[in-house]
Amino acid sequence: MTSAADEAPLWQPGPERVEAAAVTRFQQWAAGRYGAPADGGYAALHRWSVEELDTFWQAVADWFDVRFSTPYETVIGDRTMPGAQWFPGATLNYAEHALRTALDPLRADTPALLYVDETHTQAATGWSELRRQVGSLAAELRALGVAPGDRVSGYLPNIPQAVVAFLATAAVGGVWTSCAPDFGARSVLDRFQQVEPVVLFTVDGYRYGGKEHDRTATVAELRRELPTVRAVVHIPLLGTPAPEGALEWAALTASDTEPVFEQVPFEHPLWVLYSSGTTGLPKAIVQSQGGILLEHFKQLGLHCDLGPDDRFFWYTSTGWMMWNFLVSGLLTGTTVVLYDGSPGHPDVSAQWRVAEQTGATLFGTSAAYVMACRKAGVHPGRDHDLSRVQCVATTGSPLPPDGFRWLHDEVAEDLWIASVSGGTDVCSCFAGAVPTLPVHIGELQAPCLGTDLQSWDPAGEPLTGEVGELVVTAPMPSMPVRFWNDPDGSRYHDSYFDMYPGVWRHGDWITLTDRGSVVIHGRSDSTLNRQGVRMGSADIYEAVERLPEIRESLVIGIEEPDGGYWMPLFVHLAEGATLDDALRDSIRRTIRENLSPRHVPDEVIEVPGIPHTLTGKRIEVPVKRLLQGTALSKAVNPGSIDNLELLHFYEDLARERR
Repeated sequence: MTSAADEAPLWQPGPERVEAAAVTRFQQWAAGRYGAPADGGYAALHRWSVEELDTFWQAVADWFDVRFSTPYETVIGDRTMPGAQWFPGATLNYAEHALRTALDPLRADTPALLYVDETHTQAATGWSELRRQVGSLAAELRALGVAPGDRVSGYLPNIPQAVVAFLATAAVGGVWTSCAPDFGARSVLDRFQQVEPVVLFTVDGYRYGGKEHDRTATVAELRRELPTVRAVVHIPLLGTPAPEGALEWAALTASDTEPVFEQVPFEHPLWVLYSSGTTGLPKAIVQSQGGILLEHFKQLGLHCDLGPDDRFFWYTSTGWMMWNFLVSGLLTGTTVVLYDGSPGHPDVSAQWRVAEQTGATLFGTSAAYVMACRKAGVHPGRDHDLSRVQCVATTGSPLPPDGFRWLHDEVAEDLWIASVSGGTDVCSCFAGAVPTLPVHIGELQAPCLGTDLQSWDPAGEPLTGEVGELVVTAPMPSMPVRFWNDPDGSRYHDSYFDMYPGVWRHGDWITLTDRGSVVIHGRSDSTLNRQGVRMGSADIYEAVERLPEIRESLVIGIEEPDGGYWMPLFVHLAEGATLDDALRDSIRRTIRENLSPRHVPDEVIEVPGIPHTLTGKRIEVPVKRLLQGTALSKAVNPGSIDNLELLHFYEDLARERR
């Protein structure tokens, strides 16, 4: 794919905006202090950031005034991936930086958090109050015996208490991990049992879609099945009393205690995030205090251009990495907007209403939500005061060209549209938002600073203007320090470094255009990605195949040209079973109750059998390729399949759908 040099961009930042952008000021400052190029704009700065990787990250730490309580010996020790060493010798604390704004007398009583629920009632938490609550809870965690490295888990919605619990955990050097309360018990246990938490923060339920959802039975099951948990903290979101033996949130956050921030090594774990679990248990991805601190300062402060005057709203849940990314808005002194509820309640305009109500300057959402708004014919710019919104950012899946046009036409003509792409694996973006560059329809603006992003063919040769594998050829500080329970590092290595030794291969198909922008074409593997949230097929198989009528199943997610997403579930029935409406309803209900509404397929289709590799693994990627129209001869290596005849069903189905 090549770019026409004379093709007009959809949006171009004005000279004043370019001059005022933090990335412009950073470049000018780094040119004088660190030898960055003074001319050549973002392209020159990016080139310098990957060619002089050590110097660039040293400049980022300096620019954002990162406080190392023990100095570092060098910026990068061993550069080998996986296992690159960042800032060896340094100690610091993420939470100390996240709460630094509270020490500014002019900002102490301004909002750090704005919380909105489905009733659109708004509650603010000031910076000094947030710091006080974190100090109180951190002291209580220490009193409970939580030591650096201990895991603390949250079964919580996107509420202020979740932010306080995370920051208090980080303050004591604990390792945070969370799941949203719409996850069923099995999904949560598949994650939390791996990391063996010592404290569990829970709610009694949550509100979604105008209804209250009681989770007390699920919480009781989690308590039974997590034997390492020494303390359970009850947050009465629905107003119920704490169950026997649980601690009250209000009591733990009542004192006026100055927070004590444990100074930990740069590579000390900050949190555990989870992969989708496509081929088994979700991978438990460990990222470091220092690595996330540096990466998020760069991403939020330079790429998202966030500062003290901004309000940062991203629609997310605590089970998605974007929640962690959102909370890091505190690092730049930005007011973080938390919305807990359905993205479409009471109607599809719900998120625009939150953006208007909170005065959001950067509004992040999923590409799927943008396309749903377009399909529903809503007019956000006409019906809501979005005058403070400077940027609408999208992720989760590629934003189709019609999505760019719709945002431009229906929100504002002078709107910075930032389609971004990254992953849970780095809790950041590989490519996306640059406030000083033009926006072209269907394209991400550029690779991110310090990210040596390339597109490679199967032989490892770089491509321009052609579709290839997304690779990163130099380390990033937020790459995982390890996976939990992966003592020899083999699972980590096989996840990213198996195809190209020493080079991160992410699993996306991309094109790097000749103007330096990036086009994402979807997954090159079988990860499900619906409504902006990646999901694991293994969870669905486990739930569905409990039903006696189902012998085996296969679920596929297809990105469609119009921006839609088709997720069929193929079922091979047990002898004597019939796929009637009652069984279809039973399948959908089982998935909804055991996992979440998001996991429910669009269609349930009976098949004569499920194809496997010769080692017995279901073949998801070849089936996905067939359904996308790839010829059978190009979609699969025939010698690797146990029954090639079964693939003709999917080939015929693809023909029928075209």
